[in-house]
Amino acid sequence: MADQKESSVLFSLKELMNLEEDRIKQEDDSRKAKEQAEVNARLAAERAAQQAEEARMAAETERRRQEDQRQREEQARLQAIQQAEVLKAQADAESQARLAAMRQQQEHAVQMASLAQDKKKKQLTYMVGGIAAVLILALGGGGFVLKSQMDKAEKERTEARVAREAQEAELAKLKSERAEAQAKVANLEGDLANAKTDAEKLALQKKLDEAREGVKKANSAISGIGPATGPGPAKPPKNPGKPCNCQPGDPLCSCL
Repeated sequence: MADQKESSVLFSLKELMNLEEDRIKQEDDSRKAKEQAEVNARLAAERAAQQAEEARMAAETERRRQEDQRQREEQARLQAIQQAEVLKAQADAESQARLAAMRQQQEHAVQMASLAQDKKKKQLTYMVGGIAAVLILALGGGGFVLKSQMDKAEKERTEARVAREAQEAELAKLKSERAEAQAKVANLEGDLANAKTDAEKLALQKKLDEAREGVKKANSAISGIGPATGPGPAKPPKNPGKPCNCQPGDPLCSCL
């Protein structure tokens, strides 16, 4: 009986020791699991913080890139506008200079023609004073013909001058319109580069195509206007092969 009781006590003690070992092992496993979970949580938090920082830096880099690109596009647009304004100012100045030079040349030509007419009139007056009464009537008829020819030549010169001035004015107007269209193209190109939505880009592209077509039409119109022409070449004398036997200063001479 004593051995049986002793064996029972030993068994109970062994069971208690096994239970204690299991408890200690469970507590150790629980502690290790908790520590591992804390380590995993810390690592996850560090990875999340690192990813957030990387995302922030990438966003900041992209923002700076877009800002630099916008500044470059804005600078290019402003330069294009300034260049178009310079070209327009140059075209206007050249047009004004040409018109002033033409007016000066025309005034000089009118003055020279007026002096030549006065000289011829004086010469005719001196000749009329020395011709007999019979020739006075003939001289009157010849003077009328000469005056008609002079009036016709003056009219042709005036018409040619008016045509040249109109042509120069039209050319200056076309160049000014072309410069304005080029400036409009530059503005629309800058607006299109900064457009955000597809609808805005489509509307700006349509306007840009119209502005470019305007530049093309202006260039075509300018190309269609040739250089200013002066009065036509002098008409050949009548009967070039027939010798002239008239006396010098004869107003009735058909060679005139």
